[in-house]
Amino acid sequence: MGGVDKVKRQHDQGRLTVHERIDRLIDKNSFHEIGAISGVAEYDENNELKQLTPANCVFGRGRIDGRTVVVVGDDFTVRGGSADASISTKPLMAEEMAYEFRLPIIRVIEGSGGGGSVKTIETRGAANLPGGVGGTRAYWFTTGNLARVPVVALGLGSVAGLGAARLAASHYSIMTKSSAMFVAGPPVVKRLGQDLSKTELGGADIQTRAGGVDDAVETEAEAFERARRFLSYLPSSVFDLPPTTPCSDDPERAEEALLKAVPRNRRQVYKMRPIIDAVVDKGSFFEVNTNFGRPVITGLARLEGRAVLVLASDPFHYGGSWTADACDKVIRWVDFAETFHLPVVYLMDCPGFMIGLEAEKSATIRHGVRAMAAVNQSTVPWCTIIVRNAFGVAGVVHQPANRYSMRYAWPSAYWGSLPLEGGIEAAYRAEIDASDDPAAKLKEIEDRLNKLRSPFRSAEKFWVEEVIDPRKTRSLLCEFARLAEPIRQVGPPSNMTTRP
Repeated sequence: MGGVDKVKRQHDQGRLTVHERIDRLIDKNSFHEIGAISGVAEYDENNELKQLTPANCVFGRGRIDGRTVVVVGDDFTVRGGSADASISTKPLMAEEMAYEFRLPIIRVIEGSGGGGSVKTIETRGAANLPGGVGGTRAYWFTTGNLARVPVVALGLGSVAGLGAARLAASHYSIMTKSSAMFVAGPPVVKRLGQDLSKTELGGADIQTRAGGVDDAVETEAEAFERARRFLSYLPSSVFDLPPTTPCSDDPERAEEALLKAVPRNRRQVYKMRPIIDAVVDKGSFFEVNTNFGRPVITGLARLEGRAVLVLASDPFHYGGSWTADACDKVIRWVDFAETFHLPVVYLMDCPGFMIGLEAEKSATIRHGVRAMAAVNQSTVPWCTIIVRNAFGVAGVVHQPANRYSMRYAWPSAYWGSLPLEGGIEAAYRAEIDASDDPAAKLKEIEDRLNKLRSPFRSAEKFWVEEVIDPRKTRSLLCEFARLAEPIRQVGPPSNMTTRP
């Protein structure tokens, strides 16, 4: 690596070296390194080796839970992982190996991830044109593998430039809370008059809330564990189906707590995550992208051992209304489910798109119809449980249009073009204004309409297929997963690749 002193500094700062990281990430003694002795050599006049500075990219094959993966990592002890100490062929070959052999790839990133340094101008005698001769293929793989194999990226230190792009260009990204990610670091940004520390500029709290990185953990060991677990739900490539694991959890398990999970007072919030845990296999829910687009919960789970993607509303954030960020989150994870043949389960409580000035400034409706397009264009099996609200255009996006999907409603379900609250004043304005007692007239109309809004009225007209006992939810979802299993399809990747 970069020498005893550089390795010591890495350890003193609480970070592992690239080889230590790889050893802890993959199955014991399974790593086969490629290009271990590559680097920049100096020879004397007799052509005897004087010094070798190793390349700061380490890559090879290993196994995770017995399944082969490609691992590529930056060696920060050699010139901070920058381009002038790298051999560009190495990270490119790692991506090519994953692509050609249809293997998941894990990028362990620290520094610029093989990206630029101003010193490169001097060491190479010219300024590099980004993506220029010989560089286009390398940049293609930054996102190209997203349509073909699972891509996981770990940010374990300061990550900038191309390193930041490689971290974000993944299906699942993790950073430690002591790490930071940015397009350009504090010394560069200071030229803009912004004097910020690494954490203030691109710390874990900023990046996970902005959606730049999916998750943050305390330790590198936690990052390795989450990477391994994420991959356990996925096939090795789009040419395979997600693995089914043994399951001892009774598919007929009925949780009594579900009967009281949703308050009768529609203004009262409740916790959705315990509902998720109650209906999927015990301990199988793996939440991702927690801090971004918070009105929507996303994650992976199993039903009788079969992997599914879970979308769920979170009424603790804007009542579950879809913000622009929430719409982007839905788009990304629906596309992800489509890529890796994961059936979708949606536990819905959405009162509509977010409204108000800020919602209009963020073009919520445009993001919303993009989410609608993503859902409608999906082909994977889909099952929706309407837990409470389903209103407006966002309410429409609870299942794909123009194809069959399963749908059930709880007795707590409540739907329409608009909620009664606020909608009555708009629809019955003339009648209310003409009344001698507007407040009493409003209450009279509200009581009248409330008698009609029961989900059982909709079921009578077959506007909703079934109103179910909430305790039956797990059983029906497990049946859905069983029915979905034989109709999942594999095939060549689409040219419209999953976008980060």
